[in-house]
Amino acid sequence: MDINITARHFKAHETLRGYAEDAVAKLEKYHRGIANADLVLSYEKAVNSVKIAEIHVTVGGTVLTSVAKTDAFEKSIDTVVEKVTTRLTKFKAKQREKKKAVIRRTRSKV
Repeated sequence: MDINITARHFKAHETLRGYAEDAVAKLEKYHRGIANADLVLSYEKAVNSVKIAEIHVTVGGTVLTSVAKTDAFEKSIDTVVEKVTTRLTKFKAKQREKKKAVIRRTRSKV
């Protein structure tokens, strides 16, 4: 799985990049078919300075996307990874159901 981390409008520290890579690498245990994961970190300049993490995960030609906005990058990364984990498990379950349906149809024709 290729992991790309992009920091928009700022330069991310190595500790933040390492934390993000470790968090995104954990996604591979939920689905083996992940081709790549793109994590984009940005922030909105405001009084409270909202930190945004956006992830795009490519699985077999399908792109799963999630966005999280919190007051710290670590929280945003954890939240977005949690959201995309949920999507990956649902996606994997749908794939299994489709595969089972095809097997059932072929068995009934024989």
